[in-house]
Amino acid sequence: MTVYFIGAGPGAPDLITLRGARLLGECRTCLYAGSLVPGDMLELCPDDAVLVDTARMPLPDIVDHIVAAHERGHDVARLHSGDLSIYSALAEQQRELRARGIPYEIVPGVPAFAAAAAALDTELTVPGVGQSLLITRVSTLSTDMPHGEDLANLAATGVTLALHLAAHRAGQIVEALAPHYGSECPTATVAFASRPNQQVVRCALSRLPETLDAADIRKTAIIFVGRVLDAMTDPEVTDSYLYSHARMTKLRETPHP
Repeated sequence: MTVYFIGAGPGAPDLITLRGARLLGECRTCLYAGSLVPGDMLELCPDDAVLVDTARMPLPDIVDHIVAAHERGHDVARLHSGDLSIYSALAEQQRELRARGIPYEIVPGVPAFAAAAAALDTELTVPGVGQSLLITRVSTLSTDMPHGEDLANLAATGVTLALHLAAHRAGQIVEALAPHYGSECPTATVAFASRPNQQVVRCALSRLPETLDAADIRKTAIIFVGRVLDAMTDPEVTDSYLYSHARMTKLRETPHP
């Protein structure tokens, strides 16, 4: 018996990976967050699978369901939205399973920021403009940021930002970022990326609070901040070296080993 932590992707049912879909179709028990995982994805589960919505369930209850499935000899699909590597609450579940000797495996998924970038029709690393992406969030009443990782400190790098779980703190974002990025720095916010109710709004950093408020975007959104968001319309942006004539010429002139 194995617990498969499966990244369900950003929302569209067909953005789960082939491996994730296959395992979902084989597991006799599936635990999922009903508030984040699309119901259509559960159609991939076996007809007789035990389905458990964990959206309002504390960790001990989730673990109890996994233990019960383990005792029945069921493989378990533990569906998480996006990818397990960020903001998934995976670590505490791993600790519980390790303590009980229950084997598990992680199956990666399409992260929300990648789906949001696709919705924006943009590349997040543009030659001469930005080659780094910093994924972070803001402090909330429930979860504070570690020392040294507050938004103002991170903003000092000046790199492109992808802010998760932050739409309800737009004013805080502007206050922290404007001194480093400038009030007219472009932003783009994607809510519910890849889903039928997807929303995309663009504005200057200084107008972020009023723009999100007007669009009624409060959660399930990625906020991008950085100059790369305007790179498509910037005539001074150069092409990458990857497909350049100079590189192709160099490759042809380089002897094969």
